[in-house]
Amino acid sequence: MIKQVQKTAIIQKLSPQQIQLMKLLQIPTATLEQRIKEELEANPALEESEEGENSLSESSSDDLRDDERFMKGEKESKEDGEPAPDEFEAPKDDSIELDEYINDYLEDDVASYKLNINNYSPDDEDKTMPMAVENTFHEHLIRQLGLLRLNDEREITIAKQVVGSIDDDGYLRREPISIVDDLMFGQNIFATEEEIMAMIKKVQTFDPPGVGARNLQEALVLQLERKNDSEVFTFEEKAPIRLALRILSEHFNEFSKKHYARLQRQLNINERQLKRAIEAILKLNPKPASGYSSGSNSRAVHYIVPDFTITNRDGELDLELNSRNAPDLRINDHYKDMLTSYQGNKKMGRRTDKKQKDAVMFIKQKIDSAKWFIDAIKQRQATMYKTMYAILQLQYDFFLTGDQRKLRPMILKDIAEMTGLDISTVSRVANSKYVQTEFGTKRLKDFFSESLQTKSGEEVSTLEVKKILTDIIANENKRKPLSDEKLKELLTERGYNIARRTVAKYREQLNVPVARLRKEL
Repeated sequence: MIKQVQKTAIIQKLSPQQIQLMKLLQIPTATLEQRIKEELEANPALEESEEGENSLSESSSDDLRDDERFMKGEKESKEDGEPAPDEFEAPKDDSIELDEYINDYLEDDVASYKLNINNYSPDDEDKTMPMAVENTFHEHLIRQLGLLRLNDEREITIAKQVVGSIDDDGYLRREPISIVDDLMFGQNIFATEEEIMAMIKKVQTFDPPGVGARNLQEALVLQLERKNDSEVFTFEEKAPIRLALRILSEHFNEFSKKHYARLQRQLNINERQLKRAIEAILKLNPKPASGYSSGSNSRAVHYIVPDFTITNRDGELDLELNSRNAPDLRINDHYKDMLTSYQGNKKMGRRTDKKQKDAVMFIKQKIDSAKWFIDAIKQRQATMYKTMYAILQLQYDFFLTGDQRKLRPMILKDIAEMTGLDISTVSRVANSKYVQTEFGTKRLKDFFSESLQTKSGEEVSTLEVKKILTDIIANENKRKPLSDEKLKELLTERGYNIARRTVAKYREQLNVPVARLRKEL
């Protein structure tokens, strides 16, 4: 039986403006410029203000300085009723009449919002990133097709299909039978697997050496065969190359697992011969196409644009927010003139039809959207500055000296409690953001770490333990690398209470292989 029931429920919903602010907090400064351009194209009521116009520079700067005073322990006044930094209060324009909205808007001087504030770096001038013009890897391969003696258009199409199946590392990871299917359905050409394999062999003679290989072993073998056929080396100089070829062709598994003693027994060679062969292998390129531009359809080059700059001024650290990709925004004057004209016509008693009212409602919608976006940008920058300032206070000794051992344990909750922000807001700010220091550009996420207790009961950062672990492994005897158990003993001797499995976890996080794979001759 179907019946109607009434019930009350509390559901948390985010307004479109709150969602917009959260998305803006997540993106780094390098991406913000593109996001602002998209908004400028989508909203005609939003525009970039001209240089030298009236702005809110002083008030914006005062807001951030207030944040600094708050972070230093001064009480922040709440009497003005301003929302917390991670709250977003949208204009309540929906509840007022159109005429009242126009009057309020025209009386309020909100035509210009400038986002530049006094704490920005003086080096933040508008700079264009130079773009390198290079021939792509696949264009390089296509040009070499002319060196092959191909019989007809059919063979040329097959060759182009093989070249097009090679990835950006130079490997042909597509099976011959799949290339046969591609030719059949895409080019209406019927080819056999034998024809494809014969064409692959021809493509593998191209430059760079190793191109067209199906796996790492084949790529290294192709490069060694090219060296062995070269007339640059004498017969004696080619001895390590020939031995390296034999190792990769017949004993690749033992080589990859660094079973050097077993290789010496199986090949009946001494340690010096094995070492020279391994040196020949280490000079090879595991990614044959690494020296070429990847092209527009492949991985893009990512440039890191720091979101913050910390400068040491005679022992005092100064925090600055990068504004290079945040242009000054304002409401388009033309839209304000349209509202003025509409209001003037009403005061003069002129009739306004439905089309005019619809146009004014459209203008109202666009102006609201522009104001919300400008407010979101301003709040993004204020929130970012407050978060970074809290990180600076907690990690002051590190930013002063650059010594990783002085990094303090710090989690998202610590910053949230210092700033009054939500943990999720702090997480969004820390994600994909970078700070430029005199010791290099660092990722904000790398400053967060759990704590570890020493024998004396002191709380230290796990980053400090990882730094010491890295130093120990860097200075170990590579002929007899230290096991995880031995690493644990050395850390315990230095006063760190740590288990062997924790050492293994930290080692894996540092991308350091096990002791057997760190062994060298």
